[in-house]
Amino acid sequence: MSTVKLVCLDCGQVNRVPSERLEQGPRCGTCGAGLASGKVAEVDLATLQKAAKTDELPLVVDFWAPWCGPCRMMAPEFAKAATTLKGRARLVKLNTEADPQAGARYAIRGIPTMLRFERGRETARQSGAVRAEAIVGFAG
Repeated sequence: MSTVKLVCLDCGQVNRVPSERLEQGPRCGTCGAGLASGKVAEVDLATLQKAAKTDELPLVVDFWAPWCGPCRMMAPEFAKAATTLKGRARLVKLNTEADPQAGARYAIRGIPTMLRFERGRETARQSGAVRAEAIVGFAG
């Protein structure tokens, strides 16, 4: 039986989840939060860095800001994609206005921008608002 490491996006604890349980909505052993719930989670820079480095599922990050019209237009599409990708990838959002050093750390030049991380490395980057189908394709 193979396991997948996932960082809890609420408490930061690293969890090992059996691969066959990923689509069943596994929960953090420490705080009980969903690990692969099919919902978009808001993260800060520290949580993003830990998850990007540790997660063994693709992690797709939407860098956005509340004042950005295209970001607000893409939000429901991002949520639809998260539901579709439940158990295959995790989707998170990082507010660049609340966490400006994140934009500098990841060289974000415009928003919305999506980054895909796999096993500690950035593997793809895309700027601009896109539909759910394109987000699913981007997640790999």
